This record gives sequence, C-alpha cells and structure tokens, in this order.
Amino acid sequence: MTSSFNVHDAAGYDQIMGRWSQKLAPLLVDFAGLAHGERVLDVGCGTGSLTFTLAKNPDLAEIRGIDFSPVFVDAATRRNTDPRVKIRQADACALPFADDEFDRAFALLVLHFVPEAGKAVAEMRRVVRPGGVVAAVVWDHLGGMPAMRMMVDTVAAFSEEGCQLRNRYCFQPMMQPGEMRQTFVEQGLVDVVEREMMIRMDYRNFDDYWAPIAAGEGPLGRYVVALNNVERARTDKAVREAYEAGRPDGPRSFANAAWACKGLVPYQNAERR
Repeated sequence: MTSSFNVHDAAGYDQIMGRWSQKLAPLLVDFAGLAHGERVLDVGCGTGSLTFTLAKNPDLAEIRGIDFSPVFVDAATRRNTDPRVKIRQADACALPFADDEFDRAFALLVLHFVPEAGKAVAEMRRVVRPGGVVAAVVWDHLGGMPAMRMMVDTVAAFSEEGCQLRNRYCFQPMMQPGEMRQTFVEQGLVDVVEREMMIRMDYRNFDDYWAPIAAGEGPLGRYVVALNNVERARTDKAVREAYEAGRPDGPRSFANAAWACKGLVPYQNAERR
C-alpha cells in the first residue's frame, strides 16, 4: 500500500494537521468508547494524536500504533513515555497482528489517504475480536473544510492543474456522506453508525496557516512547491488575500466538519477464522 499523503517533517505535519487531529481525537474516542483492560490499535497513528489521547486512559492494558511513514513512526516513538504504548512501521492493508488480537481498532484521518480503503477496514475487522469495535473518522473535504477549500478554489481559478488538484482533494475516498458507512457494511461490520463531528481550526495569522503548505507538507503543499516562480508568487498573493478577506492580517477561525463511523465485529466472524 502507498499513501497519497506526503510528509517531509513531523513538525510541519503537526502545524498543518496534527494540531487539529489532537482536537478531533477525543471526539472519536468518546464516539467509539473504551472499556477497562482493553487492547487498542491505532491504525495510521501519525505523530501520535490519537495514540497519546488513548494513553490518557489509565485503564487500557495495551495501545499499539502503526503508520506507513517512517518519519511519523520515529516522531511518535520519540514522544512516547508510556510502557503500554508500542509503535511500529506497517501497512494498514496488511496489519502485522493476529486475528482477534484487539478489542478496538481506530483510524484517525487515515482512510481517505489509503488507495484500498476497504482492504484497510477489512484488516481492522480481522484483528479485532468478535464483539469489538472498529471506528474511523475522515475530513469532509468537499463541504466541511473551508480553510483548505480557500486554497484549492484559488488555484483552480488559475489553471487546469489547479482544477485537477481541487477535484482530487474534494473527492478522496470515504469522504462523501454514507460512503464510509457503506464500506464498513461491505466489510462485514454490523450495527454501523455514521456521525458528523466538528472542530474549529484557529490560526494566529496568515503565516500560521500558510507556512507548512508553502514548505511542501501534505498534498496541497506538494502542489505549491511544484509551481514555477511566477505561479508561486501569484498563488501566495491570492491565498493571502483570501485569508485576510479585506481585513488586516491576524487571527482567523474556521469550522471544520468530519465524518465518523463505527461498527461491531460480528460474533459469527469467529466461525470463519
């Protein structure tokens, strides 16, 4: 499996997205639940937003995290001080764990970057015991990410390449209403529930918003750093004007929506193993 998310620097990722996933992680945990003594898996742990949110619960027996990116694995490992937490590099579509090994498996802002998202959900189901929970959350890029739409709509007005970026960005896998729920059902999970979640992204100023993208982090950053000097100057200026919206540079706050989904591994699942 390859991921469509590019990362150069863990700190840059945290600025562009990690700080917001830290806000979303507790909402996913509340939605999916936890119980005393459970073993929990974080699929696509990144720099550890969900992993270390889970570690705040003293009743969990074990927390495993995997990520495809060695950059993320290294950053999360260096942050870890909890002996219950173990992090390793691995593929979401080929999890290196036994059947029924966990009580719950979570994926925070991951499935839309996995080309075979259904296979990743199937793997999460495989490693969770019958009666256990599989849960995930993804952003609603089309209708729920105004700060990022501000950028992709700007570049779409400039070129066909910008239009193609917007099309890819707005319609990544799992992001349409009901899409993740359908995938969970298709992969054999039961009692599947999908819910909208919302946080706010608060920026100190334009540089706080734009710096990680300008440095090449994430799919939007990859597009920006490939522009020639003229295109880059025009894009920087236009996105700044969109951010400032006719007012002096300074703090801006954007409401951001995500889709969350959870389902149970059926008990008859054990008969197939």
